[in-house]
Amino acid sequence: MAIACFGEMLWDVLPTGKQPGGAPLNVAVHLHNFGLDAHLISRVGHDDLGSELVAFVESTGLDTHFVQRGETHLTGVVKANVSDSKEVTYQIVKPVAWDYIRYDAALAELVETADAFVFGSLAARQAPSRETLYRLLEHARFKVFDVNMRPPHYTREVVTYLLQHSDLVKMNHHELTEIMGWFGVSSDEETALRWLTDRFQLQAVCVTKGADGAALRVGQQHYSSPGIAVQVQDTIGSGDAFLAALLRGWLAEEPPEQNLAFACVAGSLVATYQGATPAITAAQVSALATSASSL
Repeated sequence: MAIACFGEMLWDVLPTGKQPGGAPLNVAVHLHNFGLDAHLISRVGHDDLGSELVAFVESTGLDTHFVQRGETHLTGVVKANVSDSKEVTYQIVKPVAWDYIRYDAALAELVETADAFVFGSLAARQAPSRETLYRLLEHARFKVFDVNMRPPHYTREVVTYLLQHSDLVKMNHHELTEIMGWFGVSSDEETALRWLTDRFQLQAVCVTKGADGAALRVGQQHYSSPGIAVQVQDTIGSGDAFLAALLRGWLAEEPPEQNLAFACVAGSLVATYQGATPAITAAQVSALATSASSL
């Protein structure tokens, strides 16, 4: 299974130092660790931070052929506040290299042949990358929208457009409440997921709820999975590991309930590490799920 992940790659600057990050990068790394053929579409600057970031991606085993290098903008940096380990906040520098991802025929061919195309709203904050994303969506066979609304880097118009052009959508419970408020619809979980599925003709929509697990609607069926108790180091990358695991199960046509439970455990497992991309495997996720169920 080939998956293309589009958008930001950057450095998360923490009190303990900098760490590679950006949701598309994190998702791609976890997909690769789960045994899928992931490709990252992004852009970094011609600077030391960009070279270090490309070297990190290569060290994970991912291909960097579709990571562009730009002369005019610096590599992305985000200042992460981890004073609350369960609710990390971010100060995202703008503009940076990943705001200027350029469309070309090679990107279109990659997206056209991929089994899934993963993207988020953050990468659409500036016109150049947004226009590239919109063009690539025309080529995608299965479109996966990781909502990722980071104030003030999104608009209702852009998020709505991306919802209209998606097949599977993943968001957190805060994003669900805000989006439902835009349309004057109840944010009650089952009501909201049913409305989103019908309104945007989605194959599936998922909401993550932190330590409380997640819910998934596939067609007319609603599924729920509780979180598992772990010793949290930080939650950076937990949602990205969740999405990678969910997409792995979806493409393998696993039963939705089983797939959702596996994804919840994957997100919890990453939270036991510092940083977004620990080298966890599907076998480790399964082992944690087994130990948790035996308690």
